[in-house]
Amino acid sequence: MSSRRLLRLQMIVSIGLLVGLTLGFLLGVWLVSYGLLELLETGALEVVTVGSAALLTVVAVAGSGRLEALLAFPVVWLAIYALAVFTAPSSQVLATIGSTSLLAAIATLEYRQVGTIERAADAVPVEPDNAPSIHRTATRVAALYDVPVPTIAISERDTPEAMAVGLRPRNVHLVLSLGTVRALSDAELEAVIAHELAHVANRDAMVMTAASVPVVLAKGIRTHLDDDTSGTVVAVPLVFVASATALLGRVVTAGLSRVRERAADRAAAEATGSPAALASALLTLDERIDETPSRDLRAVSSVSSLSILPLEDDTVEKLMLGPDGDVEPSYWWLRKRLQRLSNWFFRTHPPTTSRLESLQALENEHR
Repeated sequence: MSSRRLLRLQMIVSIGLLVGLTLGFLLGVWLVSYGLLELLETGALEVVTVGSAALLTVVAVAGSGRLEALLAFPVVWLAIYALAVFTAPSSQVLATIGSTSLLAAIATLEYRQVGTIERAADAVPVEPDNAPSIHRTATRVAALYDVPVPTIAISERDTPEAMAVGLRPRNVHLVLSLGTVRALSDAELEAVIAHELAHVANRDAMVMTAASVPVVLAKGIRTHLDDDTSGTVVAVPLVFVASATALLGRVVTAGLSRVRERAADRAAAEATGSPAALASALLTLDERIDETPSRDLRAVSSVSSLSILPLEDDTVEKLMLGPDGDVEPSYWWLRKRLQRLSNWFFRTHPPTTSRLESLQALENEHR
């Protein structure tokens, strides 16, 4: 099987797993809601309608950013209650209303709390006149992919960052750090830009955003219910369902992310006609990341999954103990293996050595 077909098969399998996980998560939340309603027996109608009205009011406040939206609570509750009384709902209908309201509130809260990537990357949009070489290169590469020319945003950080931000091609910002621009030659920078715009052409932002829905919802439920000490009957089963979904979702989305990175590598190599340029760029940036202090990597960890290379240290630091510094930490062998296992499951990028090997194979095909 060719590498192109293998990538396509891996993507199809990953998307299938994510769809199944999403449906399973929604079913789990619904079953918990239904089970609790059956336990309540009496008063379920009031509990569900009041709870749904409160959650929808939270959504309204979060969406508008205005506390005055709290005044809508009695109106929302009366509307839901009147509809429920009129339709004489069963426990199944009430469970659907309650779980839908919960998920809508969690989704709104989670996405409202996420800041823009540019702010996280500390990048500022620049005019073409202020970065003419980068703009010319981006324009040329965008034409190859038939996508709109992105807005160029530059970060003054020395950490080697490169990412394309934006769900729709028309609104994409190409974020580059000065560390990246200074480290690369013109050909290498063109290859990096080609890799990032390949993500735009492949609609990877939309794919990964859709793929992250179950993980975001599950993390939101877990975060907001972990501190719930007033009703453990409600919190425990939902937190269990959310934790299992978040864990499995991270594994699958990380796998899908690795597939998309390989696809972008291949597309960039074909667009520029030089797999060697991208390989050289990856090697240079990887070396720069290894030389970057851990504190600087922690500062950009929030955008690590979006950059061309992961901006985080995936190794466990070994601190020797004892008066002479010759005593190995307890269970060091176990910690190393657990870290390797975590990298294998949750790594968002393929290992750089593996990417270089794939690019070398493409270079050999072009000769």
